[in-house]
Amino acid sequence: MNLPNVLTLLRILLIPAFVIFIINKQTGWALVTFAVAGVTDGVDGLLARLTHQRTELGAYLDPIADKLLLSSAYITLAIIEVLPSWLTVIVLTRDVIILVGLLAFLLAGQRPRLRPSLASKITTLFQITTILLALLKEYHPSVGDLANLVLYGTALLTIVSGAHYISVGARMLNEKKT
Repeated sequence: MNLPNVLTLLRILLIPAFVIFIINKQTGWALVTFAVAGVTDGVDGLLARLTHQRTELGAYLDPIADKLLLSSAYITLAIIEVLPSWLTVIVLTRDVIILVGLLAFLLAGQRPRLRPSLASKITTLFQITTILLALLKEYHPSVGDLANLVLYGTALLTIVSGAHYISVGARMLNEKKT
């Protein structure tokens, strides 16, 4: 267990607090909690690279923490109608596609490398920014136009990233068969 993995675990532990703050309409605390969780997402990977502390546990735990945090945020915010449900469906569908692809690899007896693409990293950044802006809009309606622009950018990037994963995954599975 190293510091990057501790930060990843912290991100997972912040999820229930975030959801509870949203349910209790404590948007300010939800915003702070999500911001801290979002920062840990960037810091844990950076620390792991800079300090040469990449671990197999971290390689699995980090994307799981991301999926749990983002899925719970999108679902919760869609339920209370802060984010549109169509966006939540797009975000969750991409994640399901990634999980089904991983399962396909495992069923084919292959163990794929878990490395996020650049498109995936940018998509995650946009997804996090969308949530932060949606929460911030509750306090500062002036960010509404920016929030809407980022929201549509998130939808587009999520679709493009999902298509990229499908393309790469299909190519990798086909290469292994030949």
